[in-house]
Amino acid sequence: MNKIQNKYLIFGIYLALTIITLLVFRQVRRFDFISFDDYTYVTKNLRVIAGLNRDSIAWAFTTTHTSNWHPLTWLSHMLDCQLFGLKPGWHHLTNLLFHLANTLLLFTVFKKMTGAIWRSAFVAAAFALHPLHVESVAWVAERKDVLSTFFLMLIILRYVQYAKNPKVLCYLCTLFLFALGLMAKPMLVTLPFVLLLLDYWPLNRCEPESNVRVWWGLIREKIPFFVLSAISSTITFIVQKSTGAVSTIDAIPVSDRIANAVVSYAGYIWKMVWPANLAIFYPYPKDKLPHWQVIAAAALLLAITIFVIYFASRYKYLATGWLWYLGTLVPVIGLVQAGMQASADRYTYVPLIGLFVLIAFGANDIFTRLKYSKIILAVASAAILIIWTVTTDLQLRYWRNNVTLFQHALRVTKDNYLAHNVLAHSFYMEGRYDESIAQSYEALKIKPDYAVIHNGLGLSLLQKGELDKAVAFFQQAIKLRSDYADAHANLGLALYKQGRFEQAIEELAKSISLDPQSVETRILFIKCLLAMDRVSQAVQELKAIADFSGDWTIVNNLAWYLAVFRQADFYDPAEAVRLAQIACRLTSYQHFAPLDTLAVAYAATGRFDEAADAAEKALKLAQAANNKQMADGIQQHLNLFKNHQPYVEALPKNN
Repeated sequence: MNKIQNKYLIFGIYLALTIITLLVFRQVRRFDFISFDDYTYVTKNLRVIAGLNRDSIAWAFTTTHTSNWHPLTWLSHMLDCQLFGLKPGWHHLTNLLFHLANTLLLFTVFKKMTGAIWRSAFVAAAFALHPLHVESVAWVAERKDVLSTFFLMLIILRYVQYAKNPKVLCYLCTLFLFALGLMAKPMLVTLPFVLLLLDYWPLNRCEPESNVRVWWGLIREKIPFFVLSAISSTITFIVQKSTGAVSTIDAIPVSDRIANAVVSYAGYIWKMVWPANLAIFYPYPKDKLPHWQVIAAAALLLAITIFVIYFASRYKYLATGWLWYLGTLVPVIGLVQAGMQASADRYTYVPLIGLFVLIAFGANDIFTRLKYSKIILAVASAAILIIWTVTTDLQLRYWRNNVTLFQHALRVTKDNYLAHNVLAHSFYMEGRYDESIAQSYEALKIKPDYAVIHNGLGLSLLQKGELDKAVAFFQQAIKLRSDYADAHANLGLALYKQGRFEQAIEELAKSISLDPQSVETRILFIKCLLAMDRVSQAVQELKAIADFSGDWTIVNNLAWYLAVFRQADFYDPAEAVRLAQIACRLTSYQHFAPLDTLAVAYAATGRFDEAADAAEKALKLAQAANNKQMADGIQQHLNLFKNHQPYVEALPKNN
């Protein structure tokens, strides 16, 4: 094939990969956010919703929220919120575009390394279309998967260039990209190991029989990469340990983790071959895994390893593909257990590339001696890809929303307390409290010691007015997990509704100390303080959240208190004017409340003409809204301003 034909062929493959990937995943643009991690990463995260600004960028690089340190992932979500707000379709499309970019880059790097166009195309197509990769693409919170893999592909691309023409600048660029990749997801810590595999094949920078000096040179070349991996691994372990994400030895014994890891290694292979009954969450088994299952999985892995060792000298891709699969799964195989899952489809996003390499290059060697080998390979490849495409299309449909996703999980797994719990939350959000309570009780039957279930059940009971029962469940959640900020906050809410303000304040203060960024908890705390006439303390709380809440009512309330309590230590009419103007801007000067506050603040500074103008505008808006009570109050304020008198309130005695 001449160069021109080759060029058109490669262009055609790029085009085909693009079209088929977009066609198969096009439905994600209609998907909702889901309440499992999407709320934490995006929809309920005020820092992310605020978009890119100085404070949010600083937060992204310093926070350990979600038990991870991945600032680039946070910045990616922030940029989406800044560009698209909270429209879920656009967030899903960003994931899809990263997945498409990863697919095209994967084809590029293997084409450059091996020169095998069709086999590289199969690896890329399998990566793009396999059902196990649906989770990483269709789940907004898994942006870290597609983003970190994007950097991985760029790293390998630059490394290939470096291997062919070793220059310091190219090396430093590769190292810099690695640092960025680790800041997207620390799972990339195995990269130095991957680069050594690529040195062996297909870059052919060494041979098994190469002397120690050659191997040491390649290893020494990777030392800065190993250092970055060690730093990232240490940070990740410290963060997850400090936030309680890493299970203790007592919770899951080492022997159980090893058994689960062995079964998971074999299980992912089986799911690659037969991708059925896939779910978002596979719970850790209640009982120990059957011995026969562990032995069978270990035997399979050992047999494949022996086969690879025996034939590796003749077929070098066997070692690279198999060790790629084994090695890149190490950070998430569960030897250090983080989270509650026994395994997860998303963990295969990068590791399966190794198995796809084995299939593509192995099939070529197996069938190459047969008559009509090209036709056989083409038909077999097309059949496999079509089956995976259809399965992916079907699997994607379950990701439309919470209910379809977790009802499917309940159908294909057993003892899935998390699926019951998320369904309970979904029904709660829809106001279907009886159904929510029923799902929570089902979850408790499976895992009675899971604090999140008790907290969710308490919320549904709270909405039904069963306050005493709600309080009991919130207290049980706290007993199971003393640092559970939401449970403390919800207990505070229940106590507030019972009129037990002192106890409510105590619980809310604990919640705020655990989660200072929760605006809703702080607002409830302020309401409790005001209910007890503790205005000075309420003002201090308002000051603490006014700058980052983005809520005009908070800014407006703070401006009001600063303007009307003349005898208070916190009295500051000039600041009240500034804040009231912000509240007016946030409401486009179309709401009577901030305009009334602005008028009161102007009057407090002696600007009575401006106060009267603002009050007249507020009065018209209140009358147009048929809010007689507010209109009467504004009219009283207006009369004072026309007589050059400010509006003043007496500070409650409790201050």
